[in-house]
Amino acid sequence: MTGIVYKSTGSWYTVKAENGNIYQCRIKGKFRIQGIKSTNPIAVGDVVDFSLETKSDEVTGVIESIHERKNYIIRKSVNLSKQTHIIAANIDVVFLLITINNPTTFTTFIDRFLVTAEAYDIRVVLLFNKTDNQSEEEFMEAKYLASLYRDIGYECLGISAKTGKNVEKVKALMTGNVSMFSGHSGVGKSTLVNAIEPTLNLKTAETSEQHQQGQHTTTFAEMYDLSFDAKIIDTPGIKGFGVVDIAKEELGDYFPEFFELKSECKFNNCLHINEPQCAVKEALENEEIAWSRYKSYLQILEGEDEGYRKNVYDSE
Repeated sequence: MTGIVYKSTGSWYTVKAENGNIYQCRIKGKFRIQGIKSTNPIAVGDVVDFSLETKSDEVTGVIESIHERKNYIIRKSVNLSKQTHIIAANIDVVFLLITINNPTTFTTFIDRFLVTAEAYDIRVVLLFNKTDNQSEEEFMEAKYLASLYRDIGYECLGISAKTGKNVEKVKALMTGNVSMFSGHSGVGKSTLVNAIEPTLNLKTAETSEQHQQGQHTTTFAEMYDLSFDAKIIDTPGIKGFGVVDIAKEELGDYFPEFFELKSECKFNNCLHINEPQCAVKEALENEEIAWSRYKSYLQILEGEDEGYRKNVYDSE
C-alpha cells in the first residue's frame, strides 16, 4: 500500500493510505535514507510504501520504502551540532510568521530560514503577524523589512490572526497546496491556523521562555486536511535554525540578490569578503544590498551558530 505520513512521534508514524484509511505504522528494521544523516529517517509529508500486519486483532503497518522527495526542510540543533532533523517533506509553500515584538523575530533567523528554503527549493511567503498590536515604531519596522524582502523577490503579507486581516489572501495561497507554517514560539502560528480552519482547534500558547526550552531537539510536526482543498503541516516553535550542509562556495547562491551579481565579480569563486572587484561588496557600499543580509551571510559563512538569535544591529 502507498500513503502519506501525517504525523511522527519518533517510533510510530500515522499514515493516510490512498484509500483514505489511517494506519499506525512503524519502520521495518534499520531504516536509513542514503546520504542524509538525520535523527528521523521519515518525516511528515513523505510518501511511503507499507504493508499491513495483524496482531491481537490490531491492524498496524510496516513502512518498507520511501518515495523520492520533491524537497524537504531540514535544520540542525545548535546544542547537538552533528544532529540534523528533517522537519517536513514534499512542501509546496512555507509561511514564515514574523513578529516585530513579543517575540522579536531577528533578521538573522529569517535569513537562515530563507537560505535553507532556497537550498532545498521551497517557496516561502513571509507573514508579518500581529499588525493589530503594533506601535507606530513597530509598524514602520515591519514595513521596512517587508520592503527589504519584497525587493529581493519574496512575497510578504501583513496579517492579523486575531482580526482576520489578509487571512483570506493566505487561504488563497494555500489552496491546492501542502503548506507549512513556521516561526518562533509565540508568533501566532496556531492562532492563524485556527482562524483559517476553526474546526482544527489547535492549542495556542503564550510566549514563555520555559516553554521554548528544548523544542529544537524534539520537534514533532503534524499534517492536517483542510475543508478547502488544502493540507497544512503544523510545526512546534523553532527556537534556532542552524544551516545544514551548504558549501562556503555555494552559500551566496542562496541569497538571490548576491547570486544576481555573481557574474559581475572578478573571480567566479568570489566569497564576497576581501576579494578585489567584488560586485556584491560594491552593491553593499552603494546600499543596493541590505547590511542585515550581508551580516547574516557572514555569520553563516563563519559558522556562527551561537549568534543567530542576536539582533544584527547590536554590534553596529
